[in-house]
Amino acid sequence: MKKYRPFLALLIAITFLVHNGQAQQPLKSSQIDSLVNKTMATMPLAGLAVAVVKDGKVIHAKGYGITSVKTKEKVDENTLFAIASNSKAFTTMALALLVDDGKLRWQDKVVDYIPEFKMYDPYVTANFNIQDLLTHRSGLGLGAGDLMFFPDGGDFTIKDVLKSFQYQKPVSAFRTKYDYDNLLYIVAGEVVARVSGQSWADFVENRIMKPLGMTRSASVYQNLKDKKNTAMPHAVEKGELKQLETYTKNDASIGAAGGIYASVNDLSKWMLMHLNGGKYGEGLKSQLVSAANHREMLRPHTFLGFNSKPDPTAKVHFNAYGLGWGIADLNGYIIFSHTGGLPGMLSKTTLVPELNLGIIVLTNTDPGGFSFQTISRSIADSYLGIKVDRISQAMKTIKEMDNAGDSVTTAVWNTVKNAKADHLKLENFVGTYRDNWFGNVTITLKDGQLWFTSMRSPKLHGKMSFYKANTFAIRWDYQDMNCDAFATFSLDEEGNANGIKLKGISPNIDFSFDFQDLDLKKIAK
Repeated sequence: MKKYRPFLALLIAITFLVHNGQAQQPLKSSQIDSLVNKTMATMPLAGLAVAVVKDGKVIHAKGYGITSVKTKEKVDENTLFAIASNSKAFTTMALALLVDDGKLRWQDKVVDYIPEFKMYDPYVTANFNIQDLLTHRSGLGLGAGDLMFFPDGGDFTIKDVLKSFQYQKPVSAFRTKYDYDNLLYIVAGEVVARVSGQSWADFVENRIMKPLGMTRSASVYQNLKDKKNTAMPHAVEKGELKQLETYTKNDASIGAAGGIYASVNDLSKWMLMHLNGGKYGEGLKSQLVSAANHREMLRPHTFLGFNSKPDPTAKVHFNAYGLGWGIADLNGYIIFSHTGGLPGMLSKTTLVPELNLGIIVLTNTDPGGFSFQTISRSIADSYLGIKVDRISQAMKTIKEMDNAGDSVTTAVWNTVKNAKADHLKLENFVGTYRDNWFGNVTITLKDGQLWFTSMRSPKLHGKMSFYKANTFAIRWDYQDMNCDAFATFSLDEEGNANGIKLKGISPNIDFSFDFQDLDLKKIAK
């Protein structure tokens, strides 16, 4: 985007925003169209939808591309997308409404509502409060326990989630370090259910979506009354779009971490409510959440980073996390945003309260040129007076990531092709292994080939090929995401395997495949 020097408004027909001595010219709808078209030309991308709200009005809401490479149906402003972790702000809003109702307090202990909740340490268990569920400062590692839900298709439930934390190993002291977490948002959803007497899914629809008029949206895929005009997920494979299966989970309770389906039209109503401090409706006469609790959600709770001499282009001095929202300063403005990601679905929501501005980008392709980021940022840049070619920046990043990932994975599979396991007795590795939170896996031998099978997450099944020493490389049958893994066996003095440690092969593996957190011990031959 271009920067413009400020000059007298009397001499021009267009109104400019002026901040920090710079003039800013917001993108018009036609320019957003051009931005999207340019983005879609950089990399295979099925479809996306964009909305911008400004000064209490929706000034742009439009769909682009297709919902499915199979049906070729067009995306429009009412097309439903999985918004993934953008759902977290709805979970914090649900809790805020219960605080407003006088049914709980932010500092209440989780065990007061869920007595079976148990963390890795008695002190942490006893002192873990409602806000600790929402602020990613539990002491657990990035994405701890996500393997229960990635890939989908497993039989884990909220009961398994509640039991899992006691077996997880912390990576930092309680409340000292930010590490993004999904499972504790699932627990937050269970708090909503136990306090309200409704499921999280029903509460969100009844207390948030219905009042705001989000008539097309649903808290989880299973609740969609009409699945027509719903975007299907896609991935890019060898330069071509590949349609994936919709991510679903039988236990709808996980929706609190990322289950919502919504359109940009519906989310515009959600964003307008936030920009109006919790007020909505005609004349802003209705109040969804109190002003005090709205402020509580949109203030820093967990510190992420600080830079006293930031990049002069964007001037980001600090990053923090609120309650379901990321917070940063950008060129002198406070920005609230969040991203969401599921297989083949990426999204971003952005709020700039000082400018009364909200931006929504929903996509159905991974990586799709990181369009959920490039378009959001480019639109925001035009209001903030920032000149950065976000598309070129993203393409450079994607290329670097792909090259780094490809070099590692190619080297691994080339090693596998030439590796010989003649010195190993493969039958010594066969058996049932157990991890306390993930359950049992089996290593079987068939026609001279080892196979890995998770008993509770059936998509984690794959052939094990000898790599080096006591390590095998697993190529999963599931290939919707890049998540192949190493399996390193520990051996007793007789050469019999008695344990397995796993880790992802690619440096680009999604953090939710937390194989490294498993501690599998042999329990049967």
